[in-house]
Amino acid sequence: MNIALKLVEKSKNIVVSSIDDQGYPNAKMMFNARERDGIKYFYLTTNTSSLRVSQFKKNPKASLYFSDTRFFKGLMLLGDIEVLTDEKSKELIWRDGDEIYYPLGVTDPDYCVLKFTGKSGRYYSKFKSTEFIIE
Repeated sequence: MNIALKLVEKSKNIVVSSIDDQGYPNAKMMFNARERDGIKYFYLTTNTSSLRVSQFKKNPKASLYFSDTRFFKGLMLLGDIEVLTDEKSKELIWRDGDEIYYPLGVTDPDYCVLKFTGKSGRYYSKFKSTEFIIE
């Protein structure tokens, strides 16, 4: 879906949802992925000590939501998130200036990568939704 990919590319921030211990969705605004492969794989930064990480370790089910509020378009992707703490993954998305969030640098134990693997999606535009499978 090229139109969905365009929305992903234009989005600066996204909403990431996890599932809490009671089975309820928890949504959080985050920066868009620094690295990705189409709409299947997304790599996000976050704190290892965050609530989101503890939730994804218990239940990897997740959604990413991208929106264009000007034209009232949206894209929801459903999939699973892995919490990655290996050096290669952390270096993949590290950027100059990240020290503001992770003072110890790329090896900061409170810095990790969330790898989202998409399974399906739903794109909304012009009062119409289209569902699709991500291959």
